[in-house]
Amino acid sequence: MATTNLSAYDKTTIPNAKNFRFGIVVSEWNPEITSNLAKGAIDTLLDCGALSENIISWNVPGSFELIYGCKKMLETQELDAIIAIGNVIQGETKHFDFVCDGVTQGIKDLNIKYNTPTIFCVLTDNVKQQSIDRSGGIHGNKGVECAVAAIKMANLDS
Repeated sequence: MATTNLSAYDKTTIPNAKNFRFGIVVSEWNPEITSNLAKGAIDTLLDCGALSENIISWNVPGSFELIYGCKKMLETQELDAIIAIGNVIQGETKHFDFVCDGVTQGIKDLNIKYNTPTIFCVLTDNVKQQSIDRSGGIHGNKGVECAVAAIKMANLDS
């Protein structure tokens, strides 16, 4: 569990995002969490110079579908980085393990196959409160941290 504020960043250490195009694919499952993560990511991209017309956002039903949504976006859009946003909360079955492993491996595979970085912004928590704490709560917003990572990775290729 994060012990620092995920929303804290030093803008002077981040490249200006004005000339980059970003994709964001957001899971609709647990929307009170994923919409906060997406807002944090978008607000950060804009704060760091990205133009709103250079941010494309798509929704998919759940975290497992992030892989296909990101793949489709990578194949059809000109992007410098993409952020995959989702949330999986532990339940009483192994479903949590299968979804988390599949999404993690799928996003890793996208990073190997494509020359555009895909940033992993999927909260995998034991209880909902942990997700709330990391999506705008006491630990800040992981979406902010992932937007900063997307800018830095986009800059890597420029």
